[in-house]
Amino acid sequence: MITPLIHRALTREDLAQLVAEIGRLDQAEARAAEEAIQTGAVDNVLDSPVALEAVRGRGGVPAAVPLSILWYVPVRAALLARGVSDVVLADYTATLPVVFATWRAVRTVARGENGIDVWWRYVASLPDGTTAQAEGAADVAALALWWAGCFPEWVSRGMGGPGMLRAYVTFAAQALALAARILTPRPPLHVVERGRMWAQAAEQAEALHAALSETRRDYLGRDVHSTRSRLERFLGRLN
Repeated sequence: MITPLIHRALTREDLAQLVAEIGRLDQAEARAAEEAIQTGAVDNVLDSPVALEAVRGRGGVPAAVPLSILWYVPVRAALLARGVSDVVLADYTATLPVVFATWRAVRTVARGENGIDVWWRYVASLPDGTTAQAEGAADVAALALWWAGCFPEWVSRGMGGPGMLRAYVTFAAQALALAARILTPRPPLHVVERGRMWAQAAEQAEALHAALSETRRDYLGRDVHSTRSRLERFLGRLN
């Protein structure tokens, strides 16, 4: 089951690496960030413009920070720019590329099959109205958002075209809404809260997709490590 896992799992070492990267840009900002972390104002640091600049790195090379921070900071910034301020939604969105960074994780969701028809059949095969169906729906929704946000070329290729991206995002919103309808009225409290989070994610599916799509330009491409790819990402930031 794909749930937010970054924010609560950040360690002092993770934050120290972020402060070190900030220090490469501005020592005064790094000292201020360290002081903020010491007082518990971690979100102020993660949301700061200098953290975003540091994480994106220079010359097309991302910063030497954990994968979780590498995705969380720019995703959070992209969502804030779209009026989505909920920390949990930012955490959830950034969690998707971190979780799906390995193909093993991808293949465990809906038995590794891709495509809206296959995913709907998978959800429909689960007992109606059960927690298992809610969790299955939420997982394939996460997979759809990840594909559409991080690998739009794959989603759009062939006969599908650009319209397939919208179909993936619409599917994700519907699947998340189904999970929310099943879980929101069902105790215990942590299950209810999970349902509410998925309801919010369903409402903001377009923004979540846009944040992933914007962030992936810094890290992903057909040839992630090529000189040309790094140059294109660098020039994209300048624009």
